[in-house]
Amino acid sequence: MIGILKPAAHKPLLPADKIDPTYRRLRWQVFAGIFFGYAAYYFVRGNFDLAQKGLIDAGLYNKAELGQIGAAAGLAYGISKFLMAAVSDRSNPKVFLPIGLLLSGLCMTLMGLMPWATSSVAIAFAMIFINGWFQGMGWPPCGKTMVHWWSKTERGSVVSVWNTAHNLGGMVPGAMVLLAGAVYFNTHGVEATNKDIWQQALYYPGIAAMIIAIPIFFIMKDSPQSCGLPPIEQWKNDYPDNYDAKTAEKDLTTKEIFVTYVLKNRLLWYIALANVFVYLIRYGVLKWSPVYLSEVKHFNFKGTAWAYTIYELAAIPGTLLCGWVSDKVFKGKRGLTGFIFMILTTAAVVALWMNPATPADQVAQYADKPWFQNPYQLTDFVLMTTVGFLIYGPVMLIGLHALELAPKKAAGTAAGFTGLFGYLGGTTAAAAVVGWAAQHYGWDGGFYVMIGGGVIAVVLLFITMLEEGRHKARIPESERVKK
Repeated sequence: MIGILKPAAHKPLLPADKIDPTYRRLRWQVFAGIFFGYAAYYFVRGNFDLAQKGLIDAGLYNKAELGQIGAAAGLAYGISKFLMAAVSDRSNPKVFLPIGLLLSGLCMTLMGLMPWATSSVAIAFAMIFINGWFQGMGWPPCGKTMVHWWSKTERGSVVSVWNTAHNLGGMVPGAMVLLAGAVYFNTHGVEATNKDIWQQALYYPGIAAMIIAIPIFFIMKDSPQSCGLPPIEQWKNDYPDNYDAKTAEKDLTTKEIFVTYVLKNRLLWYIALANVFVYLIRYGVLKWSPVYLSEVKHFNFKGTAWAYTIYELAAIPGTLLCGWVSDKVFKGKRGLTGFIFMILTTAAVVALWMNPATPADQVAQYADKPWFQNPYQLTDFVLMTTVGFLIYGPVMLIGLHALELAPKKAAGTAAGFTGLFGYLGGTTAAAAVVGWAAQHYGWDGGFYVMIGGGVIAVVLLFITMLEEGRHKARIPESERVKK
């Protein structure tokens, strides 16, 4: 790797009395960088979903067309996360992460401010595709950073805390839509509709993302060795199974990363396939809930914004619980934990679908009341909260599992491989297939797709759970730790 992305050179080891305090301080600093940096990526990851109802009401697109446009994000992100992961594994995360954030924020700002950017399906598809490509520069440097700065026994809890950055950042677009509504009311003296503020749903988060990219550059660090510190395994005296000190810090060729440690890794293939259907649920609910709740459940823009925000908020305790259960209750059995959480997630999606809408003769009665005073909408909120609480656990575990199935120097690519499947298959289906089904067969058709995906995810995670035990059994006891 050349130029500004080149990894930072290793520095001579610090004096012994400086290592512990420096390691502790920099781990907090590095964690802040990857946490808030990745949270900002989510300002501009799904904010287009909140603009969809406004685009429909403005007569620009229908649900099938929005599904086609939304599919661009999954296609681009899936390919980018995989390919850019290989670049990231050979780059400096201090530079790599904020560059992607800056460019992604710029894309969304242009979509909100420039009429040409939403003037046709093809142009909007291209803009979302470009944004999705830059989004692929977020996860790999974070994954690389975590495997370099935290040891295996710490990683489950650390990754689960870091993973809540998805949700902290994902809450921001909903909050910005509410802010846009307040600004519109103060300016025009009437309540905004979805049609009035869809542009702000795009460029408010875009501008915020670009601003945050600047301090992230100054907070981030490359590897511990670039700061004069020993490898994390040595500092924590915590060595993973089959660890070899001679090769763990060795830079790998692109061929070794892709072929030896990714394409020939059978368990990695199992979790990648499972990720397709986990992402179908995750993004199927997230992407289409603003439109579904508005069209079927009679929510106004404030109600849909709150539902979107609460979905992300609920994921924070859910992800933390899932990480704790995985580490402490099931002793690192990622497949078993994901299997249980996915069963519960699918059941919650079924309940959301079956919960009745406000009856037609009561819509006027609740029209001017907030969602929490409408028992039908309140139930929808509880169910949206439940889905958000549960679904991000399997999402986090699959990423963590991928990191643990490859050497540190190939960890980002391994995680990118599962992301390739999740986004190319799952997110694309969540956008295009669910949107097409809802357009042609009503929302029942859309839910058939999502619930069917949930069932398949449960089956694949069950297979992963079984294969996980066999995978560990294949490592000879004599090779469990090599120091």
